[in-house]
Amino acid sequence: MSFEVCVKAAAGDPEILGDCPFSQRVLLTLEEKKVPYKMHLINVNEKPQWFLEMNPEGKVPVIKVDDKWVPDSDVITGVLEEKHPSPPLAPPPEHSSVGSKIFPAFVKFLKSKDPNDGSEQALLDELKALDDHLKDHGPYINGENICAVDLSLAPKLYHLQVALGHYKNWTIPESLSHVHNYMKLLFSRESFEKTKPAPDHVVAGWAPKVNA
Repeated sequence: MSFEVCVKAAAGDPEILGDCPFSQRVLLTLEEKKVPYKMHLINVNEKPQWFLEMNPEGKVPVIKVDDKWVPDSDVITGVLEEKHPSPPLAPPPEHSSVGSKIFPAFVKFLKSKDPNDGSEQALLDELKALDDHLKDHGPYINGENICAVDLSLAPKLYHLQVALGHYKNWTIPESLSHVHNYMKLLFSRESFEKTKPAPDHVVAGWAPKVNA
């Protein structure tokens, strides 16, 4: 059974995979489960008519399952887990929300124009909580084997690293060594290498939000 999946194309280059972390999460899940798929790159600034007809909201990612298009990366990864249970990626319930506040904290800090608004410290607090979890349970969120939480966090941490490095000359403190090791582990996986956007596309993708 092969899936069709629609993901974001790069801004300015519709032939290249774009910078959507939710699209990458779905592609990572397909790759880790070794599920065959056909990828459609969608120019989100000029969405093709066929795409809008089958997906009126126009959001990516969407995946075709049993002749029905399914949106939302949370729902999609749940469907993939159900239809392709091996290797199992579902985390135990107690670990399912680890790191879930990192991405919103990153976006707030990235968009912040006020160095005293507490957004940097809020992000550091979330990264410290992740570091503490990895220290006790690592190297992945659920120990030795990668799980769905890792595949959700990997693209977001990549965006954080690239965008904050570019726009704020900011890096994750070296003291958070477990987070650094975790990111190296995630980013070196074959699935990540195959599905990651180029750094300049990540930078370009965040430009409208940073300059808003």
